[in-house]
Amino acid sequence: MSSVGAPRTPRVRLLARAGCHLCDDARAVVAAVCTELGVQWEEREIDEDPALLTAYAQLIPVVLVDGVEVAHWRVDPASLADAVGGR
Repeated sequence: MSSVGAPRTPRVRLLARAGCHLCDDARAVVAAVCTELGVQWEEREIDEDPALLTAYAQLIPVVLVDGVEVAHWRVDPASLADAVGGR
């Protein structure tokens, strides 16, 4: 069975919260790195998911790569690139 044309799951997920200045900073880093490396990413609002809110309320922003946490609070561009295998 071919997956041609099937939507791909983003490898990078940013967990964030509205009104969070650290989330704004992280979003800019994630967008820049993922764009440079051609990697799909998505953002999830933790306030919309009780499980995410419970797990990450004190850590946001959180960046996951392939479901594994690679950063919280501050996102280093080089470390994110390494985590997705871009460098």
